Amino acid sequence: MLNLESRAQQVTQEDLVMFINACYSCSGQREFYDEAYGQRVSINFLHDYILGNYRLLYARTLAAGINHFNQAQIIIKLLATGRDTLSEYRTEEGALITAALNKLPPQRGWGILQDLQRLRVNNRRARAITRDYVAMRRDIDFDAIKYRTKVKAAISHAHLKLSGELKQFLFSFHEQKAFDSTLFEQFRKAHFSKEAVYELPFTIAEGFATKHNIKREVFLKRIEPKMTPAEKLRFSGTASRSEVDINVNWERLPLTKLALYILSLQQDARIQAFDKFNQAMEAAARNALKKAPMQLGRVAAVLDCSYSSSGSSEKRRRPLGVVLAAHYLLSKASQSYRAFWTVPPSHPLLVRPYGQTDLATPLLAALGSGAETIIIVSDGCDNDPPNGAAEVLRVYQKLNRSKTTSIIHCNPVFSAEDYSLRILSPYVSTVGLRDAEDMPTMLSFAKFAQGSSTLSDLEAYLAQRAQEFIGNASL
Repeated sequence: MLNLESRAQQVTQEDLVMFINACYSCSGQREFYDEAYGQRVSINFLHDYILGNYRLLYARTLAAGINHFNQAQIIIKLLATGRDTLSEYRTEEGALITAALNKLPPQRGWGILQDLQRLRVNNRRARAITRDYVAMRRDIDFDAIKYRTKVKAAISHAHLKLSGELKQFLFSFHEQKAFDSTLFEQFRKAHFSKEAVYELPFTIAEGFATKHNIKREVFLKRIEPKMTPAEKLRFSGTASRSEVDINVNWERLPLTKLALYILSLQQDARIQAFDKFNQAMEAAARNALKKAPMQLGRVAAVLDCSYSSSGSSEKRRRPLGVVLAAHYLLSKASQSYRAFWTVPPSHPLLVRPYGQTDLATPLLAALGSGAETIIIVSDGCDNDPPNGAAEVLRVYQKLNRSKTTSIIHCNPVFSAEDYSLRILSPYVSTVGLRDAEDMPTMLSFAKFAQGSSTLSDLEAYLAQRAQEFIGNASL
């Protein structure tokens, strides 16, 4: 009986670790080796399986640092199946949903509420969650303009009563001759006034610029003060081709997004702005570590820049972007640091996706570097020679039973065929990694992926993360 109990606990732990790892990396989009449809089918199956068998732990996964795509899926599935919630956990589950929804980017949050309408989820808790979300928005007028379709769908679906001019703006806009709200009035004027366009949020103004036939370079130059740092980064390449200088505050940009932008540029452009980009990446790494501190000793990184790191049409160069960002993050978080690339670039900023995946060679070099921790960032498709890294790790494990060196594999790519992440070796922990900034969370989770901890340890970890998550949301 004890053996059966022990085996059941082991299965539960393996299920949860597999699911959480998938939620770290999978975004339902096409990858280099997998189509988007397969990704969505696989991750949806995992969601339904964990929800049906471990509902409480499924809800607590919201606090485990998973990506926004999977947070959205969990919120929708929990709200759609509210009748299955045990009464003793209903308060905690509702608090987790509320906290997660409020922490998501607004386009994600409103998108979830719009999906509730599409899926016809309209129970009492779903309506209450929508009501509370609308009430907590700091600038609902701004949201109503920028995400008008989503806001209108959420409010009408939940049958919310609105005060002020919000109701007129959303449901009887064309009947209004004027609005007291400055934003609403600017939006109304933008239908017939070019000048009013420049008072609107960039994404809304862009549509009006097309309507009024405003030249692209003129529009970008004048709308720049209204652009967010991410929008400036996204359109700086377009602006440069139009001979318009977009003033990007590089030090405010997220590390992985900045890395992806730099990789999107030609080699000549990177070389020309080398010092600026290098300083910006270092500053972004320091900022990331301020938000999520991580202190490491002697570290060696095995970094995969093979051709598969070019990603897909939906996720261009994302695996390589994560690798480049991880390089800068680890260099700032470590007392001493060495990087070993599959194809060593002249400088990390000039890296490009190239060649087959030979992880064995840089791994051997990393093992001989005297590092306390070796972090491998790769999609796990080791093919030159096939499974070369796995054999290196097997022999190393056999010869070094003292395990003085910790080896962790961070995989930014979800494998739809395996319902999980491709592992390099059973002797090494494999964790999912969506953005390099998530690495502190991933490394803390690695002990569960390795199987050295018990189910009770994992349950305690998720319970603690859930309480911190809820507590931080109420501050």
